[in-house]
Amino acid sequence: MAFGFVASSNKLCCQAPFYKASHCYSPVATDTDTHNPFAFPVPPHDNLPTYQELRWHYYHTLLSSSASQESPPTAFFCFTIIAMPDQETFENIYKDLSKESGRCRFAKGGMGWKPAGGSTWTLNSNEFQGATCHWSRAARGYECKIYLKLKNEIMQLDGFEQTDFDRLKDILKHSYNAVLENREHSLKGWNWGKAEFHKKELFFNVNNKPAFEIPFDEISNSNLAGKAEVAIEFADKSDLEANASGKKNKKVFAGVDQLMEMRFYIPGMPEKGDGDDEDNESKAGSEDEADDDGEGKKKKEARTAAEVFYDTLVTKADIGDVAGDSFAIFPSILFLTPRGRYDVDMYEASFRLRGKTYDYKIPYENVKKFFLLPKPGDMHHLLVLGLEPALQQGQTKYPFLVLQFQQDEELTCDLNISEADLENKFQNRLQMHYENSAHLVLSSIFKGVTGKKMTTPSKDFTSYNQQYGVKCSLKANEGNLFFLDKALLFVPKPAIYVSFDHVQFVTLSRLGGQVSASRTFDVTVKMSSGSEHQFNNINREEQASLENFFKARGVKIKNDLVEDVRVSGHYSKPP
Repeated sequence: MAFGFVASSNKLCCQAPFYKASHCYSPVATDTDTHNPFAFPVPPHDNLPTYQELRWHYYHTLLSSSASQESPPTAFFCFTIIAMPDQETFENIYKDLSKESGRCRFAKGGMGWKPAGGSTWTLNSNEFQGATCHWSRAARGYECKIYLKLKNEIMQLDGFEQTDFDRLKDILKHSYNAVLENREHSLKGWNWGKAEFHKKELFFNVNNKPAFEIPFDEISNSNLAGKAEVAIEFADKSDLEANASGKKNKKVFAGVDQLMEMRFYIPGMPEKGDGDDEDNESKAGSEDEADDDGEGKKKKEARTAAEVFYDTLVTKADIGDVAGDSFAIFPSILFLTPRGRYDVDMYEASFRLRGKTYDYKIPYENVKKFFLLPKPGDMHHLLVLGLEPALQQGQTKYPFLVLQFQQDEELTCDLNISEADLENKFQNRLQMHYENSAHLVLSSIFKGVTGKKMTTPSKDFTSYNQQYGVKCSLKANEGNLFFLDKALLFVPKPAIYVSFDHVQFVTLSRLGGQVSASRTFDVTVKMSSGSEHQFNNINREEQASLENFFKARGVKIKNDLVEDVRVSGHYSKPP
């Protein structure tokens, strides 16, 4: 590649790297020969010729080339050479919607961003290879979004001034050979348009301009809310703080308010001919391909545009999919909370729930509590998993998963796992073969993969009918109250866990009627925080068992039943 200053009769421009010429002009121009521009080779940019050398060379060349003309030229050249800086620094820049701004610096070796009082984040220049950069208006000034091809990530920088565009464009071009493109957003305000799936984001375009983008990393779940409606759920900020070790690059930590759900109405059938392009990008309404059944003879029913959109979103956003093969699959397991039947797929680091409408991927590290409870009546067993963060289904959160198994249900399972992985990854907490009752098989596997202690009902409590729990109701919901060594647990819905460490006192009472004529009573648990839980309609025959259990656990009891008996007339004065 040749570099040099090219001079003509009216212009001098710089073609050397990292330099540009400005204010290049010729006040007096008499040379009209444009077929032979005056040029000379320029040494490396660290040894550029001086102004005197350039002026002498230009004047000498003019004299030599104009000897055959009628009059010699009289041209004096005035110009300025501006060197491109080796680095550029921008203040008050926010990275990935961060709460605090920082200083962003671009240099030949890479870039860095440092917030006030925080640690420095850096990116090597080699990682800019193949990157694309977009400049657009944002909520805080202007935004530069950089798509890093090698890392398959998106970096978002906002807080720039409008006048920073030229500086940023030049430093990106000369340092990383990246082009900064100006991209305008649609401001029409329409709520209809075209959804397009790109590698890392979902674009909603209005009139061929992007109205907004949704990064796939911000999507926690999606489901078909109707035949033509798809709901997209975003992770809760509190949930992410409780599980900040996740692989996804969440940005919801940034704002006080956050978007929780978005719904797309997609009517009709998918348009044929809209497929993935060469960059593996897909559009909603892609070509509907016929799927064969297991024998390849029958075809499934044609899918709607909403179903195609949903399937593409699940694939792109990595919802439900996990790396590697499952080592165990348990089909059609009955869940009381959330209600329905789900296929349970067990993987190395997580398990997946696949239902007709909802699909969830839950890391094992989210399982904080683990219970195996015999349901009163000796007909069923309950397997309860306490999750943190809670499982979210629309606007409802489920901090506990409640699985129900029949007492006589048998299950045989061979794990698809090597003996080496069994020893190295699970420390021999699992077995290669299981053959037992279904609730024992599932509980043993969950105990092995989570490493949590399995909690069972306390042996210090048995009901009047020799059960480990009692039937009751919480508000309008009927369920069972189990007595554990360190807590109370009400299941199935809503599942309530009450630790004795946070209990102030327990009140036994019967509200709204004479206790002598009633066969049930209520238990109100007063918490240290001031809140309370009231369990209603407990069989009167369980009173003695409950009192003895609470006394054994050192829980203070307030018995209002005695006062109710006195009021009922048993201790009234004779006439």
